[in-house]
Amino acid sequence: MAPAEQSPVAQARVDSWTWAVRLFKTRSAAAEACRGGHVRVNGATAKPAQPVRPGDEVRIRSGGTERIVIVERVITKRVGPPIAAQCMIDRSPPPPPREVLATLPQRDRGSGRPTKRERRETDRLLGHDNR
Repeated sequence: MAPAEQSPVAQARVDSWTWAVRLFKTRSAAAEACRGGHVRVNGATAKPAQPVRPGDEVRIRSGGTERIVIVERVITKRVGPPIAAQCMIDRSPPPPPREVLATLPQRDRGSGRPTKRERRETDRLLGHDNR
């Protein structure tokens, strides 16, 4: 058995598994996402310690997108990307095309609160005395 692989495990914590297959950068981020209700296992909101088994469906909402993965193999230690890809089946929908993202409304920079320069110009226009 190669050093990067480990013996098969029947089940693992959902926060540990999502971190091990590189769906989250840290285990604490995975646990925080579980506590925040962003992780679902088989349709139910998951707590960090909920066990996952092969065949379970894990849905993760992060950054405005949803990842849908099926547990293929259970691991508890973080492994390299090629091995992590073998441990899950990715059923996530494809990201929207760039044309769609470009048409979404975005606020112009500085359109909210006036900048210091704009405030000074307004004060000058209104005749406020700046000393």
